[in-house]
Amino acid sequence: MTAAIVGWGHTPFGKLEGSLEDLVVTAAREALADAGLSGQDIDAVWLGNFNAGMTPDGFASSMILGADEGLRWKPATRVENACASGSAALYAAMDAIASGRVRTALVVGAEKMTAVDNAAVTQALGCASYQKEEAGKSFPMIFAEFARAYAEKWGDPTEAMAHIAAKNHAAAVHNPLAQLRKALELDFCLHESEKNPVIAAPLKKTDCSLVSDGAAAVVLVRADMAKAFRRAVGFRAARQVNDLLPLSAKDLTAFEGPRRAFDAAYAQAGVTVSDIAFAEVHDCFTIAELLSVEAMGLAGPGRGRELVIDGGTGRNGRLPVNMSGGLKAKGHPVGATGVSMHVIAARQLTGEAGDMQLPDPQLGMTFNMGGGAVASYVSILERVI
Repeated sequence: MTAAIVGWGHTPFGKLEGSLEDLVVTAAREALADAGLSGQDIDAVWLGNFNAGMTPDGFASSMILGADEGLRWKPATRVENACASGSAALYAAMDAIASGRVRTALVVGAEKMTAVDNAAVTQALGCASYQKEEAGKSFPMIFAEFARAYAEKWGDPTEAMAHIAAKNHAAAVHNPLAQLRKALELDFCLHESEKNPVIAAPLKKTDCSLVSDGAAAVVLVRADMAKAFRRAVGFRAARQVNDLLPLSAKDLTAFEGPRRAFDAAYAQAGVTVSDIAFAEVHDCFTIAELLSVEAMGLAGPGRGRELVIDGGTGRNGRLPVNMSGGLKAKGHPVGATGVSMHVIAARQLTGEAGDMQLPDPQLGMTFNMGGGAVASYVSILERVI
């Protein structure tokens, strides 16, 4: 471990008033206050932000400096890696700490998605696909290909996807920051209806994550400094794997990039999936959570359906997954998602998760993904102070 999280902030997710800058500043200030630090104590800042035309703020890194006058003149860098931009920014800060270049870092992930209409959001997110072959395809269309490939190889995943949607909506009821704090009946999630139309067959509206505004932030310090803070969460593992961009180059049922990232994280941490107490995973679509359950080794290939339907990823299951509500119900402001996952995990590990709290978790895991299983980031975290 070279870095530890010693403070965090998290705005509500949803359709929010205010600008991207407002979100960034709010989360940054909360994280600094939580850590008991001022801007003067921070050596450098990083911003995870995808954008791709959803706001005119193409040069947003120095927005963080507005959170505290002591941040002026500090190095500020924006990081983009599609929907994994938040984790990419956090890992960049960790690398800077490991190098010895900085001792303390402030990382913010943020996205303002609702300032444009749904068509513009769809077009912006589509920029994260392989334009040479996939231009014009929405991400529901892309992940529908994963679902159809799964159905052809292993059998229809529809029932399991409905269970995932219902589980995550039920979990979001207990998350005061979630965008949709509304439980949905399994039967509603399972069947097409006027209120639950097919978006890209076989994905229905309840299989798709939300268009969201929001921000999350963490303060990172060098590991040997953690004891100076009231509590700290450290990294047993932090691993990134990138796969090829084109869907046509991959076996869509294998989720090989995420699987390799999970395996690398387990190896670095010296653990197995059985040692993990909970996971926050990238359920941009319910099929992505199903494939993640298999990629992390919780179920064998094609066997995740049985585990999910039997409640194995629920609160009282073998490994609780997305007890925050996940991207499906918590919301998915794409640049914020990776940082949000780390904040949620830190709160669980320090007993500060409120109604989301699980009993005495020792190890938590996050999986943040960019594109169609292209950029995969897996962290394994534990409380160290």
